[in-house]
Amino acid sequence: MIDRPHSPNLDALLGQEIPVLDHGFIRVVDYMGNDDAIVQAARVSYGSGTKSIGDDRNLIRYLLRHRHTTPFEMAEIKLHIKLPIFVARQWIRHRTASVNEYSARYSLLDREFYIPNEEAIASQSRENKQGRAGPVSADRAGEVTKAMTETAERAYATYLELLNEMVEGFVQDPEKQGVARELARAVLPVSFYTQWYWKIDLHNLLHFLVLRADAHAQYEIRCYALEILKIVRAWVPHVYDAFVDYRFDAVDMSGPALRVLRKIIAGERVDQASSGLSPREWRELSALLGTAL
Repeated sequence: MIDRPHSPNLDALLGQEIPVLDHGFIRVVDYMGNDDAIVQAARVSYGSGTKSIGDDRNLIRYLLRHRHTTPFEMAEIKLHIKLPIFVARQWIRHRTASVNEYSARYSLLDREFYIPNEEAIASQSRENKQGRAGPVSADRAGEVTKAMTETAERAYATYLELLNEMVEGFVQDPEKQGVARELARAVLPVSFYTQWYWKIDLHNLLHFLVLRADAHAQYEIRCYALEILKIVRAWVPHVYDAFVDYRFDAVDMSGPALRVLRKIIAGERVDQASSGLSPREWRELSALLGTAL
């Protein structure tokens, strides 16, 4: 009988709810494969050719550095995630996972909605139309949380009134006819929580983390991504180390940007007009190098 590959550090997390935001969580349900499974798959593909690459750790680093994909697809993980609906709608754009979501057509939604802490309430960025800028004042943050809470509370009260079912905290009106759950849910804002099972292979999970654990990602989804990053570290530590070195903490550089960098190293003077870079690319390169060009 072949022993199933396993990760002791991840086994210790199985079934535990890892809290995220105010009511959310991540729970590891199951997984398949580990660092050894990735190495095994690669060696089946490459045969004796991998002997010159070195040990398992170096093989994984080679595979990830050179963007090989199929060995990492041999490992999968299934997570139970509770998250605000607006985060779920952003998350679902990663169409590389199998997803089964809690259905408000069949079941009642709990009275749980996301209210950001004051540090997470910020003004609209003028440069990034989809992001936040600096924090608002403490008074304004208090007004925002109060308005969000009151809006969600009113919406949930309406939801229960539309359902007119015998549920905790609601007195059914025998004179009213309740409406279907699939209709009543329409009054709830996207701050309410949903849940799903999310199964994904390691290759696509790493791509998800590159985008969603990045400092430029939306705060709420980044909170989940950073916790998943810890799960990856427990699951496949060699892959985690290589991922951080070659993807997460690394940068992609265009051909024109690389030519500018080579000129700088050679001591040549270079300006934006002659660089072949747009003004935005020039600013990004300056930020990357940590100096004004």
